[in-house]
This record gives sequence, C-alpha cells and structure tokens, in this order.
Amino acid sequence: MIKVLLADDHKLLIDGLRPLIDKLRDIEVVGVANDGLKAVEMAVQLKPDIILLDISMPGLNGMDAARKIIRDLPHTKIIMLSMHADRRYIKESLRIGARGYILKESAAKEVIKAIGDVQKGKMFFSQSVRDKVLHDYVDWLQTDGESSYSPLSVREREVLQLFAEGKSTKDVAGVLNISVKTVESHRKQIMDKLELHSIAELTKYAIREGLTQLE
Repeated sequence: MIKVLLADDHKLLIDGLRPLIDKLRDIEVVGVANDGLKAVEMAVQLKPDIILLDISMPGLNGMDAARKIIRDLPHTKIIMLSMHADRRYIKESLRIGARGYILKESAAKEVIKAIGDVQKGKMFFSQSVRDKVLHDYVDWLQTDGESSYSPLSVREREVLQLFAEGKSTKDVAGVLNISVKTVESHRKQIMDKLELHSIAELTKYAIREGLTQLE
C-alpha cells in the first residue's frame, strides 16, 4: 500500500483528488495538510511514501517544506504541485530533490500515474514541464555541459578506444597509420589529462564513459 500525504491549501483540489485516490486499492491518503508547517509536522508523524506538495502555501512555502522533509525523511518522495510551469520553481524543485512536478490543471489520471511512477523510483513531470526540462538540458549540453570526450582531442579519443579494445601499441599505429612513437606520445598525453596510470585504468575509463563496450 502506497501511503500518500496531500499538502495543499486549496480545498477544491483536495476535495477533487482525495476521493479518486481513495478508490484505488494500492494507494491510501493518510493525511491532509493545508499549510507548509503542518505538512512538515504530519510528514514526520505519518512517514508517508509520497507527498503531493503545493509550492505556494501559507505558513511555510512548499519549497522550504520540501527541504525540511527531504532532510528529515530521505525515503519519502515528494511530488511538487503548482499552478504554473515556472522554470525557477522547476529547477529549484529538482535541486532540492523532488521526484516530480505536476501542474494543477493535470487530469486526475496523470496524478495517479505520477504517484505510481515515483513510487517505483522514476520521475514524473507534466508534459509542458517535461518539455521545459528537456529544452534546458539540451541548452546546458550545448553550452556548459562537459562530455567524457571533452578533455581529449579527436585523435586521442581514437587512440583511447583502440587501446580499450585490446589493441597493442603497434596495432594502434597500424590502424591509424601513424608511428609507434606517436601512439606512445598520445597515450602519455591521454594518461596525463585523465590522471590515469595504466592501460587497465584507461580501459575501465573508456567502458565507464561509454567509449567502448565489454564483449
């Protein structure tokens, strides 16, 4: 049974959600809080599996309430509720450890799915929120995000992959049509850049970063 705490100061939303959740066999509403301080207090008392937590609440806003709950109850998962898909709120929710972000306009089926997904260890976002998260992530990759390749040149990546695939220095030289001395120079530069000290460590790095695969 999934124990759920509803924390929202909008009575109409609670009155609409609770009966729908109560009809389900595997989800139980264990309490309702109408302000942030009460949400934290009830979370500590009831130790729910999931909390549907409104961002804008009296007494203590949802963000600060979430911080307290996540700090004191690390196994309780939080799904934020909001009227708006505001990037600032979305980013802060993810930063503090929320596992989902749902718009209040969402259909009840979406809320139920969110509870189920989050309980299984997944994350859940309303569609418009998901689009913003993905868009921001792509922007990050294209600007500040670092890939596992970034410290290495194109040629160094080629050398690293071949070594990770079990090729000898002579083999690498033959495949790339360069001298053995040049291969050795590339290998040293790779090790220096990655602060690794053996072919075994290079191989582990390449596999971990997805540059090659174990057969």
